[in-house]
Amino acid sequence: MTAPQRIVSLLPSATDLLFDLLGDAGPGGRLVGVSHSCDHPRSRGLPVLTRSIVDSAAPQAEIDRAVSDAVRAGRALYQVDGPLLDALNPDLVVTQGVCEVCAVTPGTIEAATRYLPGCLPAGNVLSLEGRHLSGILDDLRALGAAAGLPERAAQLAAQAQARWDAVQPAQGAPRVLTLEWTDPPFYGGHWVPEQVERAGGVNVLGAAGTDSGRAGWAQIEALRPDVTVVMCCGYGLPDNAAFARALDPQRPLGQVWAVDANALFSRPALGVVRGAEVLVALLRGEATPGQSERIRG
Repeated sequence: MTAPQRIVSLLPSATDLLFDLLGDAGPGGRLVGVSHSCDHPRSRGLPVLTRSIVDSAAPQAEIDRAVSDAVRAGRALYQVDGPLLDALNPDLVVTQGVCEVCAVTPGTIEAATRYLPGCLPAGNVLSLEGRHLSGILDDLRALGAAAGLPERAAQLAAQAQARWDAVQPAQGAPRVLTLEWTDPPFYGGHWVPEQVERAGGVNVLGAAGTDSGRAGWAQIEALRPDVTVVMCCGYGLPDNAAFARALDPQRPLGQVWAVDANALFSRPALGVVRGAEVLVALLRGEATPGQSERIRG
């Protein structure tokens, strides 16, 4: 089977994985288009094929209302530039089926290209589905196979698993709350509870492999976590530090930390292994510059 020579990634984690697979050789012209959320430094300048219908610069509560309204109305949260996708003529398009809020899904691609002459056959779309570390590594191997780099993918997956297995948990089993949103509060799901448990914490809300969910402040306060980690989806450390500082200081949240969610927690990519390592450090009271910041407690 001939390896695809023109790849479009509509998912930031897939773009990150592709550059991991390609290594220092770079894309070599193979990655020809990305999503508006893809922020890997080596993807700059590539054609952008998507846009969000929600203003990401709006306050969190406003974003939540806009997303909730769109979901209730059955409207896709992202739009794909079908004519541009057709013009780029990719051999492979990578998307995801984990979360309709986070990124483009196969259904959105199908709707955008349905009436175009070069409509992509189903076999040209790879949907990544990982909800645990094991699923993320399966996605890496599937992406490697689709991109014609199966040996490199197997090597990276083995290295990531070995590093994960080598994580030395913090002592004391502190009770940990992860916040993927703060207004209103959402707790972490998918691989995040697994990261907490690997780091030696007791995850107080959410279960590995399940969706993140909405919680009330009264419910959260009753849990009295020892550590709260603000990791709002789609944001780096500076924004999450600002969200953490805005939390009511009277709430019993224990130590409050902010982290770089994009690099370490939000994306199903190899960064989740480093995320577990960062959690170990912060559970020991140690900041990791540029990746985590202690806000209070």
